[in-house]
Amino acid sequence: MATVEPSDIAKLAQLARIAVSEQQSGEVASRITEVLNLVDQLQAADTRDVEPMAHPLDAVQRLRADQVTEQNRREAFQAIAPAVEDGLYLVPRVIEE
Repeated sequence: MATVEPSDIAKLAQLARIAVSEQQSGEVASRITEVLNLVDQLQAADTRDVEPMAHPLDAVQRLRADQVTEQNRREAFQAIAPAVEDGLYLVPRVIEE
């Protein structure tokens, strides 16, 4: 059985940079202790004959064929762009040196 003390909560709160008052630390410690005890119960379960699952449902995702469905309109888009050079869009510099 794991037990978390209020002093442990104060250390964790400082490391996590969160504010936990002394009044709250007792309640937080008991809740974390409950969670750790639940984890201990789950780890105690015998899972030797249980086959791992990739997904709990036997659903299959239908995928579409990987095919190009649109025409190449690069030239049309670059024709209306404000500034293009060597097939690239020119944009204003945003980083100063």
